[in-house]
Amino acid sequence: MALRRSDSGGPSISSGRGKTLKLLRTLGFWDVFAIAAGAMISSGLFVLPGLAFKQAGPAVILAYALAGVMVIPAMLSQAELSSAMPRSGGSYFFIERSLGALPGTLAGLANWLSIALKSAFALIGIGAFARLIYPDAGDWTIKGIALGACAVFTGLNLLSVKGTGRFQIVMVGVLLAILAVFLVADIPEVSNTRMDNFLAKGMGNVLATAGLVFISFGGLTKVASVAGEVRKPGRNIPAGMFAACLVVTLLYVATVFVVVGTLDAQELSGNLTPVSISAWRGPLGRTGEVILSIGAMLAFFTTANSGILSASRSPMAMSRDGLLPDVMQKLSRRFNTPWVSILATSAFIVVVITALSIENLVKVASTMMLMLFLMVNVAVLIMRGSRIQNYRPLFRSPLCPWVQIAGIIVYGFLITRMGAVPLLTTAAFLLVGIAWYFVYARAKTGRESALVYMVRRIVAKDLSRAGLEEELKQIAFERDDVTHDRFDELIRNCAVLDLPTSTSAEEMFSQAAGILAERLPTSESDLLELFRQREAQSSTVVRPGLAIPHIIIQGEKLFDVLLVRAREGIDFPGQDEPVKVGFVLIGTPDERNYHLRALMAIAHIADERDFMRRWLAAGESQHLRDVVLLSERKRDM
Repeated sequence: MALRRSDSGGPSISSGRGKTLKLLRTLGFWDVFAIAAGAMISSGLFVLPGLAFKQAGPAVILAYALAGVMVIPAMLSQAELSSAMPRSGGSYFFIERSLGALPGTLAGLANWLSIALKSAFALIGIGAFARLIYPDAGDWTIKGIALGACAVFTGLNLLSVKGTGRFQIVMVGVLLAILAVFLVADIPEVSNTRMDNFLAKGMGNVLATAGLVFISFGGLTKVASVAGEVRKPGRNIPAGMFAACLVVTLLYVATVFVVVGTLDAQELSGNLTPVSISAWRGPLGRTGEVILSIGAMLAFFTTANSGILSASRSPMAMSRDGLLPDVMQKLSRRFNTPWVSILATSAFIVVVITALSIENLVKVASTMMLMLFLMVNVAVLIMRGSRIQNYRPLFRSPLCPWVQIAGIIVYGFLITRMGAVPLLTTAAFLLVGIAWYFVYARAKTGRESALVYMVRRIVAKDLSRAGLEEELKQIAFERDDVTHDRFDELIRNCAVLDLPTSTSAEEMFSQAAGILAERLPTSESDLLELFRQREAQSSTVVRPGLAIPHIIIQGEKLFDVLLVRAREGIDFPGQDEPVKVGFVLIGTPDERNYHLRALMAIAHIADERDFMRRWLAAGESQHLRDVVLLSERKRDM
């Protein structure tokens, strides 16, 4: 009987009422693109260029381009980890499973707080740009507008993840259209003379400025936090992230190029609304200023909206793993959204808006984000180095480990440049996080991380199966939308013959007969004779290294499989190459049709890329079963 999983395909979450609900996979490529792009196009484009120009001069254009390059290691690492472990929680989940519960606790809290703080900053930005309409607006008017926007986005996230994604697509689409109009209208107005003395302030200042604007690209990886709600994550997450990175980097560089080329240095330096001023100076005039100001507010909208969406998934994922109280993972029974986690995130944002100074908090959030980027690169190195068999990312970062090592060095350098206050505040946060882990979380988690697995693999010859491997297998089933069929059930319950030394086909048949005689109503001697007769008719070696011995026994409705591995090889008569993989099939006459279907399934499995390498590298019996179960063959419905 086939086993079926829920149609939703998402990870199971407690509803808090004795039933299990699932986060639905409703987000597609355009949702991923919009979440990533919307999280990047914000203050980094509409506020920072003037401040960055003050530090780097015209070479601020180069600084933005360098920042776009600096984010590539984090993007590639997030894409690989998301394609292997598409779970809500993103960076937290990857770091916890690779490095352990303590780093995971710190990563989860840092991810939650940093994204929430940046969302608060974006909401304040909405109020600040409202001054263009109400010049006399005071601080509390700005905060009131920010709180109102927070309430709107909170309500949207509570009602529907799919609705949130669709709203994000619309906002990002309008924003990109506005910026495209600005660029087309103002590029002819660019004066090359304003690019004179391009590197007058030195390459050192350019690198420092790249660090200043780098955090503008940090939103690119927010999409990993909602990976558990993305359809076909192995394709949509990397593609959406890469498209967003390319489009936004080009947009940043082009916009900054126009701003630098259309405004005098004295007017641009330190200006907090440079794009709007540039639009006003250009052919669009006052209309352009208003349109670009609307675009700026849309940018803040997208950042705040995607921030609440992604930040709320960290506490939910931590609660699921026992690192935060269970209440944080409750889902709305009506809307299927994590309402407690969303409300907690929004409440924190409200506190920040009403009571705290934003400037240093944004720097602290940037420092935490850089820490996460660094740890995510380490996570890829650990997952690769552990050689856990069921770690099977659909996207693999190119040039690994060199890209990750470069990212660790760059992000570590940028952290040291963030200043004393952010570093001290971050250190205090780390101490609080460590205390929370030892007081609350340590006793509630006993998972073995990939780091521990890697250490055990190095020091122990006989490596037992890790719990992480079973979890990764289940994640892969959900990710690939697998509906288990009869062959999967046979493999789950089959016997395994793992031959440690080179042997003959006769000896292999003898051992196989002994194992199968305990599972079937046929004697060992009868089974051995059937194997001999079948091999005498024609060789069961179907290709070099692979044999499929198959026999028919008396009875009804019986079918079984025996997996055989021989690292040193099995010598079959008349074969030049020893057999290292064997699928032994035994069935009754009424199972002839299924016998053919099983042969077809084995053919697809053996044709998979790297099948032989994974088969020979697998550990114990369950590892061998997993090689077969995780194949990408077409299942019977």
